[in-house]
Amino acid sequence: MPESGPPGPSIPGQRSRPPGTAPDVPTPAVPDLPITAAAFGLEAVLHPPTAPPPPPVTATPPDPAFQRVLGGPTGLGTNSLSLAGSSREATPPPPPVAAAETEAPAAPDVERVLGGPTGLGTASLSLARTAHRPPPESVPALPAAAPPAEGQAVPGLYHHPIPEPDPVRVEEVSQRIKRWAEDEVQLYPEEWEGQFDGFSVGRYMVGCHPDAPTVDHLMIATRLMVAENAVDDCYCEDHGGSPVGLGGRLLLAHTALDPLHTTPEYAPAWLESLGSDPPRRAYRSAMDYFTAMASPSQVDRYRHDMARLHMGYLAEAAWAETDHVPEVWEYLAMRQFNNFRPCPTITDTIGGYELPADLHARPEMQRVIALAGNATTIVNDLYSYTKELASPGRHLNLPVVIAEREKLSERDAYLKAVEVHNELMHAFEAAAADLAAACPLPPVVRFLKGVATWVDGNHDWHRTNTFRYSLPAFW
Repeated sequence: MPESGPPGPSIPGQRSRPPGTAPDVPTPAVPDLPITAAAFGLEAVLHPPTAPPPPPVTATPPDPAFQRVLGGPTGLGTNSLSLAGSSREATPPPPPVAAAETEAPAAPDVERVLGGPTGLGTASLSLARTAHRPPPESVPALPAAAPPAEGQAVPGLYHHPIPEPDPVRVEEVSQRIKRWAEDEVQLYPEEWEGQFDGFSVGRYMVGCHPDAPTVDHLMIATRLMVAENAVDDCYCEDHGGSPVGLGGRLLLAHTALDPLHTTPEYAPAWLESLGSDPPRRAYRSAMDYFTAMASPSQVDRYRHDMARLHMGYLAEAAWAETDHVPEVWEYLAMRQFNNFRPCPTITDTIGGYELPADLHARPEMQRVIALAGNATTIVNDLYSYTKELASPGRHLNLPVVIAEREKLSERDAYLKAVEVHNELMHAFEAAAADLAAACPLPPVVRFLKGVATWVDGNHDWHRTNTFRYSLPAFW
């Protein structure tokens, strides 16, 4: 995963605590969960309102990410995968919805589905805020739109543009995360400040989580992202990392996420170790904030996905130690674990709701999440290609592995990697559309929408982060 910042000096292991509620930047208008007629066969709600009635909202464009999830993939040969039953373009946003369409009353059965189940034992299936999550603030006037960011997309890469992230929130998140990194966890020395700023994590997280009800919610994702990258940089990559001894370092760092349960004699030494280096300090603090806002099920889900990530780190390190270039399929297997999966899998926590554990565990949902993680990670391979070529040693990425194993030129291998990404994206969208049709429960559909939005935001951050990335001259 991309780096965030280098290490700083050690400090004693002092457990960080989430602070009290701080002044927050109010959320922009966040659409309530829409359900299209494609899921129910009801034309009366083909274009539902983007906020709960009353009063009805008129002339509001539908959410492109949601339309895309339920509509399935687009492009040549994908018409049969669309739930909407009509062809459309992938990248341009749809036209505004006519007022007459938004004001059409929904049928009683649809109103019941939109409201979620009721009765004893169904509270976890509701989109209403639970007691451990603060409600969204009142909605102010939206700020003026920011100018589009610079950056070129990889030619031929299948992707979807996103609205420019809210600049007020971007600035607030950027300031808060820097204060956290410098003051709370001492993440990096002063001379590496420019690299931390160049990571543009505020824009990254705001673009990936536009439905976050508060900046406090956004900060949960932002701290976790920065902590993950600190571990990657300082343990694995070019800020002091090495494959030698990586397993031991990762295991001890993982105990900052999944606490050690031991005897009173040995617990103090473990607690002290959690403050011994920047990655562990960052992991521990970010996890404290996360557990204060998330449900136990969401926390356990994240721990499990972080164990997957660490296993992928170890596989890549083992290949580096033996100078082994894997087969393409082996590399893709490694990247299914060493990938972005922990980030989109918490999209419900950041959105202020919960996808129940039994729905998250469904094989169909697991496939959707895995494909999303795989596609977004190949995006990272493509945009970081020239950066990694310029770094010392050999860095494994999909174009490099394809060139070596399939005896292709650098250009042809890179272009084939673009094709692999596009296939993964189409498979992700088809799987999400199938699941939305088969299980149209509100938290399921909203979670699928959130994952699709994260996929789009991740690409946009790579495209616009010209501080870190540049494209090869293959076109």
